Amino acid sequence: MRKVIVFNLISVDGFFEGPNRDINWHYVDNEFNDFSIEQLKTADTLLFGRVTYQLMESYWPTPDGLRDDPNVAGLMNQTPKFVFSKSLKSANWHNTTLVKGDAAEAVSRLKELPGKDMFVFGSGELASYLAQHDLIDEYRLIINPIVLGEGNPMFRNLHERIPLKLINTKVFSSGNVLLYYQTIRKE
Repeated sequence: MRKVIVFNLISVDGFFEGPNRDINWHYVDNEFNDFSIEQLKTADTLLFGRVTYQLMESYWPTPDGLRDDPNVAGLMNQTPKFVFSKSLKSANWHNTTLVKGDAAEAVSRLKELPGKDMFVFGSGELASYLAQHDLIDEYRLIINPIVLGEGNPMFRNLHERIPLKLINTKVFSSGNVLLYYQTIRKE
């Protein structure tokens, strides 16, 4: 069965966005980009909520995205994507499927199909919803060395604890620390 992996950059105090969806504090450098390329190669499906989808769609297929990081842009543009939204009318980014129905049902079906891992990038609401339905297999969180004080927390509306097991770490020269957590499920 395919894994669903949540990947996000967060502040030390647990926010994935600052006020007004500000992400200019995400520390991205060549080392991060090299990691991103290798990670993207392990996936064959990207899962997005509407807000993150529109952010990504407005950058990666553009001349700026293609010029600034052609390797990441190529992978982002070619990898099949699913965007979960009740308000979007269409999804025009290459290789994108718009899902208006229940995200948990759709992701459950996708997990049963053969293929590589599926990643949720950003998309805090989608990640929280999938976590509520026990569909996240792994959490990869890069802690940026900053305390924001306020912003959007990575997870909302979770009413039960989700036990996790640390399975790996990676320290970047920037001070970012990547934590790999596996969901511990009851047998």
